[in-house]
Amino acid sequence: MDILKVLSRGTKKSAKTSLSGGSAVGKLPSSGTKTNPQLYHDEVRGHKRKRDVEEPENKLPEALPEVDFFAPKDVAESKPAQAEKNKGKRAASPVAEAAKLLSPDECRQLLRSHRLKVTLLYKREEQHKVKKSKKKKAVVEVKKDKKPQLAPQPLESFGQLRSTYNLSRRVAENLSYQGYRIPTEVQMGSMPLLIRPDVALNEEQGLEKGVDLLAVAPTGSGKTISFLVPTINNIMRRRAQEKLHGIHELEAIVIVPTRELAHQIVNVGNQLVKGTGIKVVGMRKGMVLAAESQDIGEDSSDEEEEKAEETDEEDEEEEHDGKPKVVSKVDILITTPLLLLNFLTSGSASTQKVLPTVRNLILDEADVLLDPLFREQTLGIWTACSNPDLGLSFWSATMGSNIETLVTERLTSRAESLGISQRPLIRLVVGLKDTAVPNIVHRLIYTASEQGKLLALRQLLRPTSSIDSGPPLRPPFLVFTQTIDRATALQEELKYDIPLEAGGSSRIAALHSGLPDAARAAIMRKFRAGEIWVLITTDVLARGVDFAGVNGVLNYDVPGSSAAYVHRAGRTGRAGREGGIAVTFYTKEDIPFVKTVANVIAESEKQAGKTGDEAGVQKWLLDALPNVGKDDRKKLKERGVESRRSGNKAKITSKSGYERRKEHNRKGAIEGSKKRKMEADDDEDAAKGKGDGEWGGFDD
Repeated sequence: MDILKVLSRGTKKSAKTSLSGGSAVGKLPSSGTKTNPQLYHDEVRGHKRKRDVEEPENKLPEALPEVDFFAPKDVAESKPAQAEKNKGKRAASPVAEAAKLLSPDECRQLLRSHRLKVTLLYKREEQHKVKKSKKKKAVVEVKKDKKPQLAPQPLESFGQLRSTYNLSRRVAENLSYQGYRIPTEVQMGSMPLLIRPDVALNEEQGLEKGVDLLAVAPTGSGKTISFLVPTINNIMRRRAQEKLHGIHELEAIVIVPTRELAHQIVNVGNQLVKGTGIKVVGMRKGMVLAAESQDIGEDSSDEEEEKAEETDEEDEEEEHDGKPKVVSKVDILITTPLLLLNFLTSGSASTQKVLPTVRNLILDEADVLLDPLFREQTLGIWTACSNPDLGLSFWSATMGSNIETLVTERLTSRAESLGISQRPLIRLVVGLKDTAVPNIVHRLIYTASEQGKLLALRQLLRPTSSIDSGPPLRPPFLVFTQTIDRATALQEELKYDIPLEAGGSSRIAALHSGLPDAARAAIMRKFRAGEIWVLITTDVLARGVDFAGVNGVLNYDVPGSSAAYVHRAGRTGRAGREGGIAVTFYTKEDIPFVKTVANVIAESEKQAGKTGDEAGVQKWLLDALPNVGKDDRKKLKERGVESRRSGNKAKITSKSGYERRKEHNRKGAIEGSKKRKMEADDDEDAAKGKGDGEWGGFDD
């Protein structure tokens, strides 16, 4: 053995990097790589170009030399000096830029360069036309024309919010203090529409009461800021106009599918409302909100309504378990559907609670909230928000056409039932719908069997000397499984794989909906702090939760749908960070379903400009994989791969089937021996009892 070669093996760096397509270790998200808020920056003429890391970030398109995509040069140049001077101090009010509106052509070019597509889905005066006939009465027909494309004013920098869109000074200071300078694509397109639609769409009519928005944008692109800032600003503007100070009234509700996402949005909201007097609160079990009661059924008279209101007020003061029910002071409520619906349906069966003060209803991850799993709960809350001026917005990285149809029909029926005019409904799409972010690497790895998955995962945890043996999936990373049982079993299998010197089993944890809230919160806190390196979870963490330093995502089990893959993979590469990777294992049982994931990867890489050897999914693989039928897609979405729900294939273990049978037989033999021994002892005791003639107890 060459001892010098052995000793120098760990110090030499290979010229090749890895299968990641050339990403170095220094570019991992956990290493603090520079964020790229704007994912797309194409040539204005529409020709897509690859991202070039070596290009200056402030380089402008040749066709638009007069447009500055970022902050003004004087502000940008003074940023390092100001940052050092004001270190540790709260940022002063951002400098108000001169109000500058772009021409329609400039707006269209800028939106196109950032792959923003704004579509008017509904406008009442263009929706119907009357066709007259001599023999028949007038017939109302719905137009099926192509939806018109809009070119609203884009937000070029957060400094514009103060001057052009009249954002609150305090909110602008909080944004500046949090370091927001360059808006992402979804912020660029949505915030002007939600804050001042009359300015963003100065040529459109009927925008006095605002617009309803349906936004589809990649994961980690800043959707939370996009809906929180306009909501906070609208509350402050209305209260300033009506001279309401120091009053707390529930005006906005944000519905999310998971508790972890709700806690995250509460934390972000509290950073934005500092000094404003607005309270952002997460819904808790037993919380009492200011609501009115209405009789279920026919419309009640004025006397009955007054009686119901008096009864509701008395119920609020009524004592429960020795403690009075106190109405919580909330301005913006963040909740999961079931928690709020339980409050609305509590009390008498003949009445229902409504929330007439709510003026904004926001559905974050709207596609899953309007999916059959949460649909009834979400629509129940939507119905309870009875204010005629209710504004709605729907946000997600994936939005099917069935969800858009449901939203349009519900908005129309609600306007007709209340006898009001419907707001314009606008759809904003960033990039291609239902694709993953372009700044991460995707890999499909065939492992043949369940045991092959364990071997592949252990190879990622303990890589060999050859870096090219696998993708650079370095901790911290997330591992997604199909069921809770598989998540806990995988944790048990891996808990001794990390050496004690590095922390041992404390570095691996499993998080799922079966754990109590306190345990889930503790695991999230440790993972964010870097104490946990490998977090095994189910789809409970697949949506919305922001982990800035996650290096990668491992789909231990194939996702149940293309949307599930997009959201799982979106846990890395947040805010445009480069170096993240999404790895998906698949076995022989997954081959009939894996093409769903392969198609998403192919489209995402096409959008990122990756072709040839850079692509994680080659054309020959797409051609070889079988197409997934409609019934199979439905079953996969609802149940996952059926063989992993029961039987030997559902077990996660490194033991072979022969070893498991041998151990099972051994345990059975031991149990049988114990049973036979106990029976023999009982017989011996009984025989002794009869022979001696002694009393054997009450059963004798």
